[in-house]
This record gives sequence, structure tokens and C-alpha cells, in this order.
Amino acid sequence: MSITLQQIQNDTGAKYTGNQLDYIITKASTLTDGDITSLGFLSNPKYESQIYSTQCGVIIVPLEFTLREPIQSELLYHPNPYFAFCLILTKYFNPNIHNSGIEEGSFIHPTADCCAEYIGKNSYIDANSKIGNGCKIYPGCYIGKGVEIGENCILYPNVTVYAGSKIGSSVIIHAGTVIGSDGFGFAPVEGKYLKIPQIGNVIIEDDVEIGANCCIDRATLGNTTIKRGTKLDNLVQIAHNVEVGEHTVIASQTGIAGSTKIGGHSQFGGQVGIGGHLIIAPYTSAGGQAGITGNITESHQKLTGTPATDVREFLKGIAGSRRIPQLLNEIKKIQIELEQIKEDHKK
Repeated sequence: MSITLQQIQNDTGAKYTGNQLDYIITKASTLTDGDITSLGFLSNPKYESQIYSTQCGVIIVPLEFTLREPIQSELLYHPNPYFAFCLILTKYFNPNIHNSGIEEGSFIHPTADCCAEYIGKNSYIDANSKIGNGCKIYPGCYIGKGVEIGENCILYPNVTVYAGSKIGSSVIIHAGTVIGSDGFGFAPVEGKYLKIPQIGNVIIEDDVEIGANCCIDRATLGNTTIKRGTKLDNLVQIAHNVEVGEHTVIASQTGIAGSTKIGGHSQFGGQVGIGGHLIIAPYTSAGGQAGITGNITESHQKLTGTPATDVREFLKGIAGSRRIPQLLNEIKKIQIELEQIKEDHKK
């Protein structure tokens, strides 16, 4: 793949003040690994020193960036260099965007309405499903009966979408993820557990990305919903009837129990556990391994620990606990002094 500096400028809207618009780029690189045909970017100020030693031919930098000494690279100025760099990666250097056609060994049911750009080998698309324009379904995927998938979605190898699930447009689902498996619902009867039929659904709205080996369970009744713009890391468990608000990010190994409602723009670190039937306010932030056991009613809270509490209060508690050995020693000294006073009094 070869692109010119002019194309990069056009696609990103970056500002350029030089005269090398025909400069050719063939790859994207870090500042430390690039060469004269590489596109790099500078976003974090702590890496600024690398710009003076890099071999990258073109670098996207912040609008306010000022050179402290001359360099050989061509500079493009952008309000968000990382975003601009990602635009170019997606359009020109993503190895998965060029797959097309229907590979031998895939199956598309005659009643399916499939407009996918690519169907990989051994994929199975069941009856009455709908797949929109520009979608890419990689090898080994299963699309169940009546599934609806919007436009420009990517399902990587071995994704399973159970019957009736609804997926919006521009959704990315990574390998091994299961959408619409049964919720964990059982009724105790005479010392045994009777399975409760899970007859609800899963709805994934537009612009959602779901990592590898995630599980999103279908609702018992109604819907399990992942709202627009939300991003899930690998190995995330979403239980039945959960609602995850728009533009929320959830890191790996987080589990959300059934019927919990999470407000939009929230953030959850790795291994966060969230109990069932809770209401989590918008803009909630929970650090890694936090355990949320009760409703979070106020937005913009920063939580950590189990049970999850305000970060500042938690840190105060940690600081206090570290003084426990010192306090015990002081108590022991006081006890000794009291004993001595008692002995003196007896005399």
C-alpha cells in the first residue's frame, strides 16, 4: 500500500505548511521503529524526545507543537494526532479490509437476505437472517435464525450469534465471542434447579466493539442491550437483561450480573464485578478489581475496592491500615506503663 502526504492530509484534515505533498508513505510505524517511508505520530508529550531521533518520513503532531531543533521529517498538524493516525491505519493499513467474496464451504440459507461483502469458509447463515451491505463474516461464524446485522460490520472467526439477536451498523465482534447464549436462570424446586427458558433477545447498537471470547447472554424476557459506541475488552461477561449505556468502556474479565442498568459514558477497569439488579449512574468510573454491590446513584463517581467506595476514602483507609502495627506498639507501651503505675501504687 502506497499513499501520498496529500492523501493523508485530505483524509485527516491535518494542516501542512511544507511543499512535499507528493511524499510517498508505504507503512505506519512507531517513532522508534520507522524509516523514511513510515507514517508516525506524536500524541503524548513525554515521547517528544523521540521526534528528534526518528527516521519516520511523515509525523502527525498536535496543533500547538513547536520544534526545539530541526528535523528531517515532514510534519502534519492535527488537534488529535492519535485519532488522525488511526483513521489512516483503518483506511489503508488494516489487513482485514480487503477480503471480499463468498468462499467455498460457507452456507447461506435460501431465505436469508445476505448483502455481505465477504463470507469466509465454513460460515453458516441460517434462515430469515439479514446481513447488510459491506459486512465481513470471517471463517467459522454462525449466524442464527432471524438474526439482523446492519451495514459495515465485521465478525471475526468463530463468532456465534444466536437466533433473533439484533446487531446495528459498524459493529466489530472479535473471534470466539458468543452473542445471545442463554442467561443464567434457574428456579430452585424441591432441592433441584429447574431451567427457566430464556426467550428474550440481545440488541447491540451501532458503533459497538466487542473483544475476543466475550459472552453476552440473551434476556429472560425483553432485551439485553449494549448501547451505541460502547467498547468491550476481551473476556467480558454480560448477563441477561443487562443494559450497558452508550459510550461505556469495559476492560477484560469484568462481569455484570443480571438485570443491572449501567449509565452511559461509564468506565470499568479489569476484573470489576458488578452485582445484579443494580442501577449504576452515568459517568461512573470503577478501578480494577472493584466490587460494586449496591446502587450508584450519583454520576461522575470514581470508585475502587470491594465493596466499591470513593477512591479518596479508600486510599485514606489504606493509609490508616498501614499505621496499625505502629498503633499496636504504642498501645503495648501504654499497657506496660499502666502496669508499672499499678505496681508503684501497691508499694
